[in-house]
Amino acid sequence: MNTWLKILNSFILQAQKGDLKVSIYPSEWSDLRMRVSFGKGAPARIPWIAFIAPEMQVSNGFYPVYLYYKDLSTLILAYGVSETEEFAKTWPAKIMNSVVTITSYFNQDVPRYGDSYVFKSYKIKENGSQLKYLYSDSGKLATEKDIESDLYSILEYYKKIVSIETTSPTSALGQGLFYMESQLEDFIINNWENTELGEKYDLIVEDGEMISQQYKTALGPIDILAKDKKTGNYVVIELKKNQTGDDTVGQVTRYMGEIKTTKRDNKVKGVIIAGTYDRKLASSLKMISNIDVYIYEVDFKLSEFKEK
Repeated sequence: MNTWLKILNSFILQAQKGDLKVSIYPSEWSDLRMRVSFGKGAPARIPWIAFIAPEMQVSNGFYPVYLYYKDLSTLILAYGVSETEEFAKTWPAKIMNSVVTITSYFNQDVPRYGDSYVFKSYKIKENGSQLKYLYSDSGKLATEKDIESDLYSILEYYKKIVSIETTSPTSALGQGLFYMESQLEDFIINNWENTELGEKYDLIVEDGEMISQQYKTALGPIDILAKDKKTGNYVVIELKKNQTGDDTVGQVTRYMGEIKTTKRDNKVKGVIIAGTYDRKLASSLKMISNIDVYIYEVDFKLSEFKEK
């Protein structure tokens, strides 16, 4: 049994007992703060596990969260939104416009967190201390790999949304870069034909729909998946946001390996788009020949207005 499933099983079984202690749980998971709650003073009706970016709080933010609806024997992995305070930013519009809320999903009022959005739903089947997770929509058994992959997918997506590539993320400039970088991917896609990438690579279109952006894989979403115009080989493109250079290279090579396997393409290429070419990135790439790096520049200046 993998480490995450052991933690999740402990969470479900403890929620059944009404034990409120959380000291046995990790405080961090996958570079995010991890918070667990079974209630304060009395057992909560909806115990939860949240994964939170540094600048947010459970009471003020948006984040991936497990919500255990004990009375319905259902565990929801959700695009969570805080109930107490509204954060300045939230999940992208494509999530809010296309994914059902928990209230809509159950088609009834729920005690709490009804405004969060359903990513995955599992029916919990208990046999003593043995737990089974069944996908609520299909009844199919969710394997250890499925559960780990589901969590990894939403965490990676979340980290791309909230990532900040600056040494002082609380500064005004840092916040500005955060919002610019979060929009960089959209800018590249919308201006593809006018970029150097567009000269070499094609975006992928299936059934009239562009599917290159946030391309889904079992390891999480790829920022952009394209194809080489000349060879037809796949190209994995990742934006370096809030990561060290070696972390980015590791992520790109994992995705390249996944595409190599699933698409049967032995000549998958990688592209990293970064704001700077740091020493860690340079060192990580010395032994890898099939990953290119592009540096983007943001030109910001103020011009004094003088009335004529």
